[in-house]
Amino acid sequence: MTEPGPSTAGTQDQPAISGRGAAAAPSAPSASRRTSLLVTLVLGGLTAVPPLSMDMYLPALPQVTAALHSPAATVQLTLTTCLAGMALGQMIVGPMSDKWGRRRPLLAGMVIYILATALCVVATTAELLIAFRLLQGLAGAAGIVIARAVVRDLYDGVAMARFFSTLMLISGVAPVVAPLIGGQILRATDWRGVFVVLTVVGVLLTLLVWRTLHETLPPARRHSGGLVHTLRTMRGLLADRAFSGYLLAGAFAFAALFAYISASPFVVQEIYGASPQVFSLLFGLNSVGLVLVGQINGKVLVGRVAMDKVLGVGLVLIAVAAAGLLLMSSGVFGAVGLVPVAAGLFVLMAAMGLVMPSTNTLALLRTPHAAGSASALLGTSTFLLGSVASPLVGIAGERTAVPMAVVQLSCAVSALVCFLGMCRPWQRRGENFGGTAGERKTL
Repeated sequence: MTEPGPSTAGTQDQPAISGRGAAAAPSAPSASRRTSLLVTLVLGGLTAVPPLSMDMYLPALPQVTAALHSPAATVQLTLTTCLAGMALGQMIVGPMSDKWGRRRPLLAGMVIYILATALCVVATTAELLIAFRLLQGLAGAAGIVIARAVVRDLYDGVAMARFFSTLMLISGVAPVVAPLIGGQILRATDWRGVFVVLTVVGVLLTLLVWRTLHETLPPARRHSGGLVHTLRTMRGLLADRAFSGYLLAGAFAFAALFAYISASPFVVQEIYGASPQVFSLLFGLNSVGLVLVGQINGKVLVGRVAMDKVLGVGLVLIAVAAAGLLLMSSGVFGAVGLVPVAAGLFVLMAAMGLVMPSTNTLALLRTPHAAGSASALLGTSTFLLGSVASPLVGIAGERTAVPMAVVQLSCAVSALVCFLGMCRPWQRRGENFGGTAGERKTL
């Protein structure tokens, strides 16, 4: 099957998007490059909002518990509801952006995000904070889902894959620096200061979106239907076996990553006795590995190696790393130290730099007619499977790493089965995302 024709702005290495005076950009190549960099930073900032909203707040949890006189379990719900809001919000905003364009729903979502974050500053009870965090997650989801849809509007083929790898450079750093920023904020003020900073970030990002990000979905490519049309569109997307295969492969791989994020503090510190500083160093190194592999994928592999091959290698690496972690944690090799376990975790996380850009690109290549809805399905599936995987890692307590490894291996195998069984890459051996971004590709 041949991919539908490229989107109106998506066949060039430089995006046909910029600020309000974008039309003149082609006459000034240097200005075009600067504009493209600014748009990249804006889209990266939109994808970084969720990890910033989640992780900057983590060091403040004990303070919130004491200040609002609430049990720790209740305060933990402020994280759960924010995550749930981000999952649900994508399903709402994605189809809206296919109907009304990208710009209006994005700006509306960002304004609501600012208001919800500001309300968190003045919350007087845990129940109010939970409600405001839910609203914050719902609105913040606009940035995630529309940023992906904008990339699909602007790019095609190899250029889209490279752009997704570039976005990982920004969104991959955010979870690393966010807790550090939150900790520094708490040295100067209390937990409410974290939300003040997030409010300011939201305001600045909204202004940048308003000034620099033009509409990328022309009226001719929008749909005018309501809920029934949206449901029919999503049903049609899920009926595409290959699209669903890439969606599930990416979601299961991301669930393995969620399992790592949830369990690694206990595994590294409680089981192997590492200090918080050592844990932070290892977490940072793993995140750097993910970013570096993502950049190698975008700069070196994309355009030279078929993306299905890159995706397959990434999934195999995750499975091998998870299998190794399971063997080590179950005592097959006897007592092992922290170094081999840390190496397994590094390989698992770094391989995500091959998997996530590839699944997003290969799935969205099939959906130029409904990029918003497709992006919503991609994002919601990862959040839902991740939220299911996270609590399972602690099912046997905090003194064993076996549940983490079992969850990771199960997710990795599931991802491989979905990729091979549904995407059937051997049927598209002629596919090679090389050449220019504007060439038509065979799927």
